[in-house]
Amino acid sequence: MIGRILSLSVRMRWLVAFLTLLVVAFGGWQITKLPIDAVPDVTNRQVQISTFVPSLGPVDVEKQVTFPVETALAGIPGLEMTRSFSRNGFSQVTAVFTDSTDVYFARQQVTERLAQAKDSLPDGVQPNLAPLSTGLGEIFFYSVAFRHPDGKGVKAIDGKPGWQSDGSYLTPEGERLTTELAKAAYLRTVQDWIIRPQMRNVLGVAGVDSNGGYVKQYLVEPKLNALATYGLSITELADALERANVSAGSNYVRRAGESFLVRADARLKSIEDIQDAVVATRAGVPVRVRDVGDVVIGGAVRTGSAVAWVPKRSFPPS
Repeated sequence: MIGRILSLSVRMRWLVAFLTLLVVAFGGWQITKLPIDAVPDVTNRQVQISTFVPSLGPVDVEKQVTFPVETALAGIPGLEMTRSFSRNGFSQVTAVFTDSTDVYFARQQVTERLAQAKDSLPDGVQPNLAPLSTGLGEIFFYSVAFRHPDGKGVKAIDGKPGWQSDGSYLTPEGERLTTELAKAAYLRTVQDWIIRPQMRNVLGVAGVDSNGGYVKQYLVEPKLNALATYGLSITELADALERANVSAGSNYVRRAGESFLVRADARLKSIEDIQDAVVATRAGVPVRVRDVGDVVIGGAVRTGSAVAWVPKRSFPPS
């Protein structure tokens, strides 16, 4: 049998060569379609639901958030199991489906069940689906930093965006950063509002997570002696700030065939706006926030941190 195969191969050597080239070409074409990954993602089909409840502790998060969400997911077609954990102010539920379940169908079913379970959750709590990715999908890490930390290596020009001669940093929006916390909050703001949206537009990117820095907040530090002098309480100060930060829409006025929209925009946009907000009046004189407290840039309570090692490198002059 082997002799006949060898004899046939010798007599029809051009056909054998053609078939060999055909197999090589087909193999090369298949290689271009073969997904190659240094760390193959072996995670099963799953949908993660994350919920942030800053005011609740781990026990209350488990009772009021995690358990209702897990209960709402029961009975979804293709659901194999659910697992969860509850931390201080945070709940995460992972729904694991069979390998034959379409992940988009699973996410749709989970979304519908969460909408049905909304009434059983605390007011203001909104569960969110995690991006269509897994822990093995983290492929790139980067850090955001000032180009010239602390103004080293750059000439300070007072009044222009950038480092100032007193060591502060003036943002393009005109906000002066004087503390390390304010500078870290600014870097986090750049990451969340400038870099992150652009990164999510990149083909193949399912989500971008932010770690470190501070989520920017404006903090009012009340002066207790001043509040007592004006006969005000901290609750009244908080209510006044809430009333000052509103935007009301109204109707429109027609004149000469044109319509003019009437609205009142009193949203607080800067530290100066917060300082000028009226808390109360005494003898016909308005008492403003600046009279009973200090307004500073702060950050939300941190639940983690990130440290980046930046190698020494040179930047072109700017």
